[in-house]
Amino acid sequence: MLTSKERAALRAQANALDTTLIVGKGGISDTLIADVEIQLENRELVKGKVLETAMLSPREASDAICEATGADGVSVVGSKFVVYRLSQKLQAQRNQVGRAKNKSVSVANSNPVRKGAKARRMSAKAERERRNEYFRQQAIDRAIEREKEKALRNND
Repeated sequence: MLTSKERAALRAQANALDTTLIVGKGGISDTLIADVEIQLENRELVKGKVLETAMLSPREASDAICEATGADGVSVVGSKFVVYRLSQKLQAQRNQVGRAKNKSVSVANSNPVRKGAKARRMSAKAERERRNEYFRQQAIDRAIEREKEKALRNND
């Protein structure tokens, strides 16, 4: 089951995809399911279209394909739909490239805006700490000078 943020990120990725799956008047057949299985294993994200001649609505077609393949429905817009299933083959390839082993790739963690905001917060925090240390040291130096002046006045 996908979270809403993961689903939104997958919808964004699906915008650039070409429609590779077409459901026609034959409906959901075994060959269509086999084709979907192959595409999900090779791509993880598949975009499909339901033709007007089909006796199914795009939502019904998406639900039937998801049920038959164990995939998750990402979106249904107009006559097009998008389904997603994590591919073990692609996961193994990602693990070879240095990603965490046996962990799914979180879509939310790859947000460049969030990374930039975090970097800015960290640099602002480091700057505040540097500035506070400077003023703390100045206050200590000033207190030492006052004590020396006080000691000189008491000795006179």
